[in-house]
Amino acid sequence: YTADGFRSYALDRCVFNSSDLKDIEYIYSMYYNKLELVRLSSSLGKYVGYTELGVKNAERWNNDPSELAQKRAEKERYCKHNI
Repeated sequence: YTADGFRSYALDRCVFNSSDLKDIEYIYSMYYNKLELVRLSSSLGKYVGYTELGVKNAERWNNDPSELAQKRAEKERYCKHNI
């Protein structure tokens, strides 16, 4: 939303080293005004915060098993579909 001049967005991406699912990395990032707040990488398997707010959210999401399970499943749902 940019009506007030600020922009917030999330980005899903896949890094393909081959068409084998085990060689694909799924990365989910959240940004605010071009600054990455938090990232989840399938190779790490948890959220990492890059700002004060991002660290707080990463801690909260990493302690929620259903949130982590949902995001971990995105690798197969999102990346495998786009091979």
